[in-house]
Amino acid sequence: MNLDQVPLIRQLDLVFRQLNDELAHLSSGIIFVHIRNNVIGKFGIRHDPIQNKGDGFELNRTGLSERHRMAFRQLALESLKYKKQWTHGEIQFEFALKNNTLVASVQFESNYNMANLLSPDSLSRLSKL
Repeated sequence: MNLDQVPLIRQLDLVFRQLNDELAHLSSGIIFVHIRNNVIGKFGIRHDPIQNKGDGFELNRTGLSERHRMAFRQLALESLKYKKQWTHGEIQFEFALKNNTLVASVQFESNYNMANLLSPDSLSRLSKL
């Protein structure tokens, strides 16, 4: 299968399905997705497995429930409606459980390459300005 023929929404769905079991053991973190030419390459989760609780450290023992994971996945898929015109960049999905309620946010980062803007054709057009 050629990934550049798979819509970005389907690729993102696959990412969340791949991370589903890991999310079941996490109560907070950031899912990151690197995109190049509208194809997801690298993806994963940043998280802190150990939390400081006053006088000691405690392992994170709770994670997202199936209901939380489904809602989070749906939020991620819906967020793609707000991605406009850029093809290279990163999306970050930050999440945390607070009083058994999922709190999540989405951040887009678009990347551009100056070398692509400064092709011989564009340089000749710039010199005419």
